[in-house]
Parts: sequence; structure tokens; C-alpha cells
Amino acid sequence: MGAVSALGPGVMAQLEGLRNGRSGITRSTVLGLPFPELHFGEVPLTQEQLARSSGVAADRSRTVLLGLLAAREAMEHVPLDRPERCALLSASTVGGMDRTAQVAAAWSKGHMQEAALAMGHPVGDHALHLARALGIGGHVSTLSTACSSSANAILLGASMLRAGMVDMVLAGGTDALSTFTVHGFRSLSAMDPEPCRPFSEDRNGMNLGEGAAYLVMEREVDARTSGRTPLALVLGAANANDAHHQTATSPDGAGPYRAMSLALEQAGLAKEQVDMINAHGTGTGNNDLTEQLAMERLFGIPPPFVSTKAVTGHTLAAAGALEAVFSVLSIQHGFVPANLRWSNPISGLNAAPCTEILRITIDHVLSTSFGFGGNDTALVLSKA
Repeated sequence: MGAVSALGPGVMAQLEGLRNGRSGITRSTVLGLPFPELHFGEVPLTQEQLARSSGVAADRSRTVLLGLLAAREAMEHVPLDRPERCALLSASTVGGMDRTAQVAAAWSKGHMQEAALAMGHPVGDHALHLARALGIGGHVSTLSTACSSSANAILLGASMLRAGMVDMVLAGGTDALSTFTVHGFRSLSAMDPEPCRPFSEDRNGMNLGEGAAYLVMEREVDARTSGRTPLALVLGAANANDAHHQTATSPDGAGPYRAMSLALEQAGLAKEQVDMINAHGTGTGNNDLTEQLAMERLFGIPPPFVSTKAVTGHTLAAAGALEAVFSVLSIQHGFVPANLRWSNPISGLNAAPCTEILRITIDHVLSTSFGFGGNDTALVLSKA
């Protein structure tokens, strides 16, 4: 697996940050976004530094550069013996919007000299770049189901492997910060000017982040036959859509409840066997309330749960895959990360997130990702 986030580039940077309770939420200094009143989960690498690390030109969208950095790390030790039998399932919501934003004002005045900057605007452009750069010759798809996108990439990858359609899948997602995205979430009054506080009564919205994460998936028997020890197993994956509202989850948490229940059913696990929930936990009023309602309905008293968006910000389409990487790290190293900046339980609810790093044996993690339109996904990731 490979990852880059506000904690830095590489899986080891993610592990170090999570184990030390470090947050990457800051003011925008690298990108210089014109929102001095806000905090972001900004990757601490300039466009030029990302380009050097990714091995491509700096005029590519930041979404492409972040994706290549994480994808190359994921594929580093996995030989691509049959590229035509490897699929790339990559998620994004922002696409090349960061490049487009630079020339939009000029376009509106009829000046097209810089039009080439926005050639990477389509949301699927990054996936084509990744496939070419990595030599993947099989199926290539872009998933864009808002914040559940890369969790759905993992779900789809598992389905394709089970069906024998491919022998290997690179699944994940990438999204970069852009002024357009910030304006969009500000218009929804969904952003906290201070560092976010998921599942806290005084929560006041999200912090937008950026990043990328990819995981190499294959059937367990194929991995072991090739001498590769699995990092973890995808035992269950489910998607449900409550179709309640364009942006909000249903007030009773019906979609999240159904997604989590179906994922556990597919995994063949009883709810008592779940050791940790890596929750979606955006820090918004609607999400945290409805998600915790669903968890308490399903579990009664939930197992230790945490939102790592207080560490990385909300990385949009990359969030599901990034948090799948975090879940695998928790399984490998036996710890639940801390849910930072929590102060008081949500009114009317009983449970509280894990506010200090908890060192326990973890065999099964339930990782959740909930998107606009009620597109809700849950993954069960388990010790190999």
C-alpha cells in the first residue's frame, strides 16, 4: 500500500503521525489558498517537490502528482507480471480543478493562451496517467461517488477478483485542494474555521484535506503462491444508498446502518468480533450525529471508534482508501489512533470516541465512508 496526506509522504509517515497523536491540520502555507481564516489538511510538499517525487512534469494537476506518489509506493515491491490482468480502480472528485481554476478567469474574457493548463480537467484524467505511468494494461475505471469513492474502489476490486475478471487490482483514490472545492463547502456552511472536532458536541464542521492512497489487491491464494504475505484481508464490503438528500445523510442513519450491517454479514462476523471502527466522522453536525446513531443502533455500545479526519482533514475521494491504509496499520501494529480535540459527547447519545491512543490486539476493523446523496460504504478489514 502507498499513501500521502497532511502527515507527509509515505506509509511510514502515516504510521508515525498516528502513533504519536500528531495532527497535520494547519493554515494553508504551501499552496497559499486565499482563505486565511480556515485550516486545512495540506500535504507539506510544493508542486515542484511533488513533481520530482512523482517523476512527471510540474504542470500536471496536483491530483495526478499525489496519486502517482502513493500508487508508485504501493506497486514498488509487486512485480507486474501480467499487466493485462491488472485493473486500476481510482477515485477522485476534484480531478484537475486546481489547474482549471488558474485559467478560468482568463477564459471568461476570451483569452485561451493558457488553455493547455486545463487539459487534465476531467475527473478521470488522473487514472489514465497512473495506468500509463505504472504500465497497467487491464481495466481502468474512475469512481466518483463523493466521499465514499475510494472505499467503493476497494469494494469493486474485491468483486472483480472474486469473479475472476482480473488477477490484481490497484484500488484507491486521489484528490487535491483547490479554491473551487473550498468555495463549494463554504457555500454549504460545512467548514469549521478552527481545527475540526469529530463526534464532539461542540463540533462546527470539517477541515478540507488532500492526499492519495492505493492498495494492491489480489486473491489470497495467488499472493501466497507468489510468495507474498497479505497485509490484511478484505472480508466484507457493502454499499447502500439512503437517497434522502443531495448532501445530508438520512436523520436516522439508515444508510450507514445498512452498509455496516451488510459488510459484517458478508464477512461472516458477529458484531462482537469487531475490535475497532474507523469512522467517517467529518466533524459536521449531520454526519457525526447520524453515524453515531447508526453505530449505537447496530452495536448498542460500539467498540472503540475514531475519526482520523481530525489528523488529515477530509480528503474527499481519497478518504476511504487512506483510512483503509490506517486500518491496516492499526491491525499490523496493534493500536487505535486518538480522536483528537474531542471534548463532550453528542447530546442524546451514549458513546464517546477513543480520545487517547489505545494499544490492543486488533483482528477486525470496520471502516466506513459516507458520501453525498447518501452513498454509504463499509469495509471489513481483517488480520491475515
